Amino acid sequence: MKQYKLTRLLSITALSLSLCAGLAQAKDFVSIATGGTSGTYYPIGGAIAQAASKSGALQATAETGNASVANLNLIGKGEIEIGFAQNDVAFWAYNGQQMFKESLKNLRTVAALYPEHVQVILAKDARIAGIDGLKGKRVSVGAAGSGVEADVRAIFEVAKLTYGDMKIDHLDFGATTNRFKDNQIDVGFVVAGFPTASIMDLTTTKDVNLLNFSDDFLAQLSKVHPYFVASVIPANTYRGVTQETKTPAVVAMLVTHDKVPENVVYEFVKGLYENLDAIHASHATARQITLGTALQGVTLPVHAGAAKYFKEKGLAIPDVK
Repeated sequence: MKQYKLTRLLSITALSLSLCAGLAQAKDFVSIATGGTSGTYYPIGGAIAQAASKSGALQATAETGNASVANLNLIGKGEIEIGFAQNDVAFWAYNGQQMFKESLKNLRTVAALYPEHVQVILAKDARIAGIDGLKGKRVSVGAAGSGVEADVRAIFEVAKLTYGDMKIDHLDFGATTNRFKDNQIDVGFVVAGFPTASIMDLTTTKDVNLLNFSDDFLAQLSKVHPYFVASVIPANTYRGVTQETKTPAVVAMLVTHDKVPENVVYEFVKGLYENLDAIHASHATARQITLGTALQGVTLPVHAGAAKYFKEKGLAIPDVK
């Protein structure tokens, strides 16, 4: 009888230890919506997922996505935990503007990452000198309803251009560069961190330029739409583009929703910023991700988990309403 009780006690103890070990090893699973494989969100998102998973507290996975608008709609519905988005599109989503019919007030900032430049690709034989030169040309304005197209509309508003002034196509990054290869378009808008893979690939087979915006136009654009900042793409970023290009930029962010637990976002942000070397190695654009710029240009309230980490690092949390 005593032997039976001892065996039963040992079995219960072993089971309890096993359960405790299982609980200790339990992970929270986080999906990160990125963009298409020809842009910058996808490779950087993969590196961030690996960094966030290093502590063992989380298992983060990067997934291809349709970039800002689609990602924000998924996050707003709670169908994915974290996603990439431009700060301008996040602003529109939070406030129910532009392509968003309803305000997504549950969106929250995880972190600001890096500037995303408006890269206006020009066929060299199109002889376009300025934004007014787009009149009468064949122009890709980004995928329909995308953040790229919304940026194009904002730029056209200030330039006093309309779609009726040109022949437009709604194409994503990959399709835009493919149309250039086939000589089917003269101008293509891409909004992404540089160097962008699809543009790099294009310049290996075709001679192109980038549109250079005037200082006056950039100042006016920022005045009308403050989420744009004047920036520069350095010379020789792309083969054959030997002069620096003045152009507007927005900011790439990571966004979540308010129902994702504080500890999950805290561990995610901690993994991101404590493994920056690995993230920087994933893409040239990723080298611009720093803790010091983690809250610059954010257009959404900061998630409590992210705010906890940033406060520990001495950063002031912006009051976004």
